[in-house]
Amino acid sequence: MLKTAIVTDSNSGITQAEGKELGITVLPMPFYINEKMYYEDIDLTQEQFYQMLQDGASISTSQPVVANLLELWDHLLETYDEIVHIPMSSGLSGSCETAMALAREYHGRVEVVNNQRISVTQRQSVMDAITLAGHGKTAREIREYLELTKMDSSIYIMVDTLNYLKKGGRITPAAAALGTLLRLKPVLQIQGEKLDAFAKARNVKQAKKLMIEAIHNDCIKRFGSDETGSHMWIHMAYTGTDTTAIHEFREEVAAKFPNHDIIVNPLSLSVACHIGPGALAVTCTKMMDDSSFKAHH
Repeated sequence: MLKTAIVTDSNSGITQAEGKELGITVLPMPFYINEKMYYEDIDLTQEQFYQMLQDGASISTSQPVVANLLELWDHLLETYDEIVHIPMSSGLSGSCETAMALAREYHGRVEVVNNQRISVTQRQSVMDAITLAGHGKTAREIREYLELTKMDSSIYIMVDTLNYLKKGGRITPAAAALGTLLRLKPVLQIQGEKLDAFAKARNVKQAKKLMIEAIHNDCIKRFGSDETGSHMWIHMAYTGTDTTAIHEFREEVAAKFPNHDIIVNPLSLSVACHIGPGALAVTCTKMMDDSSFKAHH
């Protein structure tokens, strides 16, 4: 049986410590903060990041350093036969394309998954990959399965402040000023490729209601689930260091999906630097069914 290593990046929200527990490798994402490079969860904690963001530091995201990536793959291939590499969505960063180009030199030993996910949905792809590898699937079969099911998830995010979207040029200063004046809470969505506008809520309460309804609708209409959201993972994420709001929101989501074990994780910092602190997100992802182990034999 081939020994398959699983690699993801810190956009999955999987910490270095969790990665060790799961037996996978987490590539830390680099950030330039006031011209100095930091690595998520290595020399940059969530607290430090948000403090710097609040202090108005100039923060930009960057792709993983090519040399670091190649070194990591070469090191893993000394012990493993092959690698499944699961980066963040290609619609949100160029790091997926870069990894795919580099993987060509490895002649099939490194399979890069382009599966359009980020944060808790990317994390779920990693968990599915671990399960599939445990069932003896090859790196190629794992990549094919993850790409086949890549659109089986959906994310809704309520943004607390429009300043960061304005800073990143994602919305015009005029729209940001008007939104701030009217105290609007925009709800964004990620359905595969990129971050898009979904709705404008008048307040947090309405935004939360909109997101719960949107997820419930997706479960039924997009993913063929039932009223209870069976065979779906319901996960949540947030930005910032205060967890009070997300735990309150979690109770509201749990009321709609009572028999779900709802995992809550901090949203990855590369998303956080575009939307700022205070964001709340809810996601649904289709569960892997047993046929996925049998179908590819």
